[in-house]
Amino acid sequence: MSENPEVMEFLLTRRSRPAKMLRQPVPDSAQLTRLLGAAARVPDHGKLEPWRFVVLERPALARLSGRILARGAELGIDAEKTAKAAATFADSPMIVAVVASPKPSDKIPEIEQTLSVGAVCLGLVNAALASGWGANWLTGWVASDREILTELGLSPQEWVAGFIHLGTAQGTPPERPRPDIATLTTWIAQ
Repeated sequence: MSENPEVMEFLLTRRSRPAKMLRQPVPDSAQLTRLLGAAARVPDHGKLEPWRFVVLERPALARLSGRILARGAELGIDAEKTAKAAATFADSPMIVAVVASPKPSDKIPEIEQTLSVGAVCLGLVNAALASGWGANWLTGWVASDREILTELGLSPQEWVAGFIHLGTAQGTPPERPRPDIATLTTWIAQ
């Protein structure tokens, strides 16, 4: 057994950066491609690649923010909730939508594909944090609204597993309480 103490320390101390604390600059194309490559190194039974990425840059985010405001009003969603969702897009320097794209398979159930997509989301957040960027994984009602998803180019069977906000973190958020592992763990010896 060979431990990598630096990686273990990173995992034990990692902390997402709130999306509202992220600013320019953002990863350039080469840096983002590297982060996406790291994120894609997840369990993927059957090598189905049941996910893909949609990179949303500033002009697209500004356009989507306006569309979210209009869509929230169309759906009768509370104005404050709609404004908060729109601001999340308007204020973000960059978002990568991690798209769940399940593939038909007789061997790999859809739940395993969904879990792989979740691993991609966390992998992207961790790759960004490990590379010195700020990152946060958010969803909200926008992630499941079919009209917004269609505007993002998603097909009817696809959905957004996470909007991963990326940028340069402005400060470090305070530590938050962490789970008590002892109360969440059951040991079965025999």
